[in-house]
Amino acid sequence: NPHLWYKPETMPAVVKAVAASLSKLDPAHAAFFKANVQKFDASLKPWYAAIASFKAQYPHTPVAVTEPVADYMLQAAGCDLKTPWNLQAAIMNGTDPAPQDVSIQNHLFKNHQVKVFLYNQQVTDSLTASFLNNAKAAHIPVVGVYETMPTGYTYQSWMLAEVNALRAAVEHGTSTTVLK
Repeated sequence: NPHLWYKPETMPAVVKAVAASLSKLDPAHAAFFKANVQKFDASLKPWYAAIASFKAQYPHTPVAVTEPVADYMLQAAGCDLKTPWNLQAAIMNGTDPAPQDVSIQNHLFKNHQVKVFLYNQQVTDSLTASFLNNAKAAHIPVVGVYETMPTGYTYQSWMLAEVNALRAAVEHGTSTTVLK
C-alpha cells in the first residue's frame, strides 16, 4: 500500500521490525541496529513538528483529493477531507465513480468549499485532469502528491516537502504541482 508512506506511524514501525529481525540474525550488532533506529526516529522529528504545527495553526482545513494517497498525513495534520470516500476509492481502483460523487467534488471547487486540492501526480486520467482544471479555475491551490518517492528526495525530505507544500497552499495560495 503506497499510501502508508504518508502515515506517520508506519516507517518507525517498519524500521523497528527490521532492526529486531537483523538483531536476531546478527546479535553481535544489535546495539548498532538499535542506534540506527534511534537515528531514524530522530530524523523524522522535523516532519512530525511540521504536521503538529500545521494542525495547531490550521485545524480542520477543508481539502479535496483525487484519491487517498496522502489521506493519512492529512488526517494527522487535522485536515477535513471533503472528497467523498467512494470517489477516492473509485479513482484509486480505476473504476467509474458515481456521478453524484463527481458532482460533489466539482461543487467543492465551484463553491470554494476547500482551501487546497491534493492531486496525485502519478495516476492521472481525464477525470482527475478535469478536477485539476476545475480547482485551478476556482483559484484553489493545488498540491501534488506522489505514491512513490520523487527523484532527489529521501523519505524524510519528501514527507517534509509535502507538509510544507500544504502549508504554502493554505498560507499563501501557492500551488506546488511538482515538488522542488
